[in-house]
Amino acid sequence: MVIGVCTGLIMGPTTGLLSRETASVVGNWLAFPGHLFLALIQMIVIPLVFSSIIRGLCSSDDIEQLRRLGGRAILFFVATTAVAVTIGIALALLIRPGDYVDATNLGLASVVDASGGAPETGGVRILDLPDRVLTLLPSNPLSSMVESNMLQVVIFASIFGVALVVMQRDKARPVLDLLASLQEVCLTIVKWAMWLAPLAVFGLMARLTAETGPQALLGVLVYVGTVLLGLLLMLGVLLVVGRVYAGVSPKVFFSAAKDVMLLAFSTSSSAAVMPLSIKTAEGPLGVRKHISQFVIPLGATINMNGTALYQGVAAIFIAQVFGVEIGAAGLILIVLTSVGASIGSPATPGVGIVILSTILVSVGVPASGIALIMGVDRLLDMSRTVVNVCGDLVACIVLDKLDHAENEEPETTERVNGT
Repeated sequence: MVIGVCTGLIMGPTTGLLSRETASVVGNWLAFPGHLFLALIQMIVIPLVFSSIIRGLCSSDDIEQLRRLGGRAILFFVATTAVAVTIGIALALLIRPGDYVDATNLGLASVVDASGGAPETGGVRILDLPDRVLTLLPSNPLSSMVESNMLQVVIFASIFGVALVVMQRDKARPVLDLLASLQEVCLTIVKWAMWLAPLAVFGLMARLTAETGPQALLGVLVYVGTVLLGLLLMLGVLLVVGRVYAGVSPKVFFSAAKDVMLLAFSTSSSAAVMPLSIKTAEGPLGVRKHISQFVIPLGATINMNGTALYQGVAAIFIAQVFGVEIGAAGLILIVLTSVGASIGSPATPGVGIVILSTILVSVGVPASGIALIMGVDRLLDMSRTVVNVCGDLVACIVLDKLDHAENEEPETTERVNGT
């Protein structure tokens, strides 16, 4: 990212080393790996989301356990994810990081007309909201996949997964085995795409800086600060929930989870830290085995607090950059779409920024604005993965506490709660 910014500044109009036309051609070639990266991820994201959600819902071999804990776990995940995206939207509306970027100077598709007039309104009317909610249930799932309608795919996968759960296990097993193979194929292709990630960041930042100059960087830095502040606030909310409902103090939680948080920050993947998360939950946090081995795999697939918060901030930021006014109905739609899309986000690095395009399209914001934030996405991906993983651990300790109190079973492991 730093090398890309420096290269862009050298190529840009401030130095005069290259003409504007030459800089544009060079910038387009430098950005080619970035566009190839996005194309590869977009190609594979639908089957990856579909298989991940279903396998997450069917992760437990104990169907009775799934029925007892599943509803409570999903309710917890959805509630905390909704809180996260609400925090992100509120901060973006308060700080308004998009006001620090001039869209007329960006080399991106804009909704500003040639005469410099007011941009088109991309919001959603409040009267249209019930119809939009009804369309979330796909009438043709295959069409939804072809059109990359992520939220409809998430809903269909959830219904499909629940149906597999209530079926006899021997009849559902062939489908689950097929989905497991599909997921592995998708993750292999994502791994190939991630090899391009450093070149993608370099090229996109170099072209952006060459076309816009250093003035665009201020807005991006304000955007980064907004996301990081939101993630910090969401982490505080999770710690409060863990303290109030499970009696685990922040000090004890950080002491137990520090290794998981560091690994999550370095890998940007909830799936990569899943074994360590289970070990941490069962060890220093004292969560019973049947709880941790159900909640952690499920949470790694559908519990994405940090991702939802980031998507809320990013959607408002890009809308502000292009001058798109988002009304109350549009904000509600962003919350609903962000929660659904974050539930469908695979636990692999780099996918969240692709899923963001579906949220932007749903409220009439140009998806081309993603190029503006692509260069800093790796840092934010690392940070939001930490919040995602912490959310899984908090869910574990809270659900374990509630389940134990409800069933009044003796503890088989000693809980460390700081008291």
